[in-house]
Amino acid sequence: MVQEFNVDQLRVCIYKNKYELGKAASKLAEKYISKAIKKRGEAVIILATGASQFEFLDALAEKQLDWQKVVAFHLDEYVGISEKHPASFRRYLRERILDRVNVGNYYLIEGDKDNVEAEVRRLNQLFRNYKVDVAFTGIGENGHLAFNEPPANFQEKCIFKAVELDEISRKQQVGEGWFNSLEGVPQSAITMTVPAIMDSKAIICTVPDARKAVAVKKTLTNNVSPNFPASILRTHPEATLFLDGESASMLSELINDSVNLRM
Repeated sequence: MVQEFNVDQLRVCIYKNKYELGKAASKLAEKYISKAIKKRGEAVIILATGASQFEFLDALAEKQLDWQKVVAFHLDEYVGISEKHPASFRRYLRERILDRVNVGNYYLIEGDKDNVEAEVRRLNQLFRNYKVDVAFTGIGENGHLAFNEPPANFQEKCIFKAVELDEISRKQQVGEGWFNSLEGVPQSAITMTVPAIMDSKAIICTVPDARKAVAVKKTLTNNVSPNFPASILRTHPEATLFLDGESASMLSELINDSVNLRM
C-alpha cells in the first residue's frame, strides 16, 4: 500500500495498481462476510458491476468463504435489456461471481420486466427483510453512487427506484466497451437509493483507473453534497475507499496534508 488516510469518516487506501487494490479490498470483504456468518449464520451483501469491479470480484471469488450462507442483492440494472445482453448487469454478476462461487441465495433486478414500477415494488418488498452487512460500490465518472445521478436525493424513502440516466453515465458505458454507441445505451435504470446503500453496516468502494481521477478528487475535496453523490460516503462510520495510483493521481495535496498531520 502506498498511502492510507481519512477524509472525514471515510478511510482511503491507495495501492500501486488495480490488482493490489482488488486483493486488498477482497481481503476486507472476506473479513466482513466471515464475521457476519459467524455471528448470525448468514451474510447479506450488495454487489456492484462495471469495469471498476473486475479485479476485486476476481480476487473475492478465490476466497474460501461459506458462500452457501451468503445472500446477495445488486445495486442497479438497465431498464429494457435482457439478461442475455452483453451489458446486462445480471449477466455480468452471474459470470464474474454468482456462478463461480455458488452463492446461496440472490435477488437480481429484472430490468426487462414490462412493468418497471411493479419490479421496483417487488425489490423494495424483498429487501425489507434484510440488513446489509457489506455493500460493494464504485464511483461513476460523474460522481454517481450506483445510478443515483447528480444531484442525488440523500433523503429518499424507498430502497429501489427507477431513474433516468445522465448522459455522462451513458457515455461512460460506451467508453468501457459495453455498448457500441450512445444510442444503444438505455436511458433509464433501476437503482438502489443512496440512503439504502448508506444503511449498510459496512461499505467497500473500489475505484481504479485514471478516468476516475476527477470524480475521486471531487468526492474527497468538495463539500458533501448531492451534486457529488459519492461524497456521502465520507459520513459513513465503516466505509473504505480503495484507489490505485491512477485514480488517486489528483490527490497529491490531500496526501501531503495527511502526511503533515501525522508528523
